[in-house]
Amino acid sequence: MKKLNVVLTLTEEILGTASSNAEIHSEFIASKAPDAKSRDEEIAAIGADKVEEKTMTIFHRHENKPILFDYQIKGFFKDACSSLMRVPGTKSKELKAYKKVIDGTIFVEPRMIPFDIPNGQTIGNCQRPLRAQTAQGERIALANSETIPAGTKIKFTVNLLDGKSEGVVLEWLEYGQLRGLGQWRNSGKGRFTFEVV
Repeated sequence: MKKLNVVLTLTEEILGTASSNAEIHSEFIASKAPDAKSRDEEIAAIGADKVEEKTMTIFHRHENKPILFDYQIKGFFKDACSSLMRVPGTKSKELKAYKKVIDGTIFVEPRMIPFDIPNGQTIGNCQRPLRAQTAQGERIALANSETIPAGTKIKFTVNLLDGKSEGVVLEWLEYGQLRGLGQWRNSGKGRFTFEVV
């Protein structure tokens, strides 16, 4: 097994993805969790009692610190591979059944990945309009999310059962400079640089 110890540094703020309303989270988002244990972890980690605004998306918490879960990094890998496989000459284009490869041979640890927010920086928020074209016409709503500032670091390990996957994982991480983690990635939120240490 090959291990990559990765340090990501945010170059743009990242937006929270968990609903601050525990009931909504339990009924919809956590219902997508792969097992009951992770569902309970998800619900416990939102820290909804600490957030007054029920419509805001927030970060999961562990010991009162914001975190990402390991599966959110794997989700980024799937998103990156899906986009890069459309680009001629990329390693991702050569990967067959990429979702099965990521799910079955690439593992991220630890389960809960804490954000290392720079001294003097704090969690903020980002409000933005959401537009949707519906049969009844255009609809606009206001979205509000917690944010973690640029300069924040996260550290995790990527375990590769197949050492040949290293090149494609590095390609996905490089893609993070263009399309980041979390919500509103299309606008550049959550972009990052990385190093393997």
